Amino acid sequence: MRFAHLRRADSTVANLAVVEGADAILVSDLLSDPPATLQQLIEGGEPMLDALRSALSEGAAPRHPLDGWTFASAVIAPPAVLAVGLNYAAHSSELGLKTDTAPTVFTLWPNSLTGHEQTTSWPRSLSEAVDYEAELGVLIGAPAKDVTEDDALSHVWGYTVVNDITARNVQFSEAQWSRCKSFDGFSPTGPFAVTADEIVDPQDLHIWAVVDGQTVQDASTGQMVRSVATLIAHLSQSLTLLPGTLISTGSPGGAGYSRDPQIFLRDHSTVTVGIDGIGELTTHCRVLD
Repeated sequence: MRFAHLRRADSTVANLAVVEGADAILVSDLLSDPPATLQQLIEGGEPMLDALRSALSEGAAPRHPLDGWTFASAVIAPPAVLAVGLNYAAHSSELGLKTDTAPTVFTLWPNSLTGHEQTTSWPRSLSEAVDYEAELGVLIGAPAKDVTEDDALSHVWGYTVVNDITARNVQFSEAQWSRCKSFDGFSPTGPFAVTADEIVDPQDLHIWAVVDGQTVQDASTGQMVRSVATLIAHLSQSLTLLPGTLISTGSPGGAGYSRDPQIFLRDHSTVTVGIDGIGELTTHCRVLD
């Protein structure tokens, strides 16, 4: 199943919806006691998904064309957003950084979450070196603590697309990476969150990024240094991964910082990151003087 948070043009309220093709079916039209957000849906576990499937099969709920709505972040108020750096060898090399023996892990702040086709802005005084990073986002379903790699994927609820936007000048001037990647709107997610059964193998997905019409990243999630299962197993040794936790699993090579000439996001730039089977996530950029 495929889900999105949708807003009417005249409202700030996000509505959880099932997406089928070019149509959306509001979850509030399917269930008498509906979850308001994806987070609540995930916390409802398999029984809530089964109830949704049953209601959908009846075919009585109204359908709404997607083009009549705007997208909020696919993930709203998760218990944590964990990001993994240097998880593709090509990206580590192009940044001049070494892939360590353990994953590089940091958090993204909730103010950074935003949706598909939204505008992300930042002051020119803070950065003129803002970069894109296409990433596979993993959503935890069942709580994960001390899980093995063999069992790790059974704890995955689903997947989404993340653009891990980064202010490179801030990244290389500070010891930690949370702030450089957590400006307001620096973590677009979506447009959709898809359930795990939609993705046969998270290590066999085409992942790419296009900036102002130019393809700048073009890779496979199979090139990860550490697989999704490995990351979940590693993280679960030190903390319980709660339902709804979003893990952004790192970006392949092709970052703008490493290019000659460099490609950074400019005023009025448009960046689209995508993953086969999940979706294409577009962000519009404004640089404020």
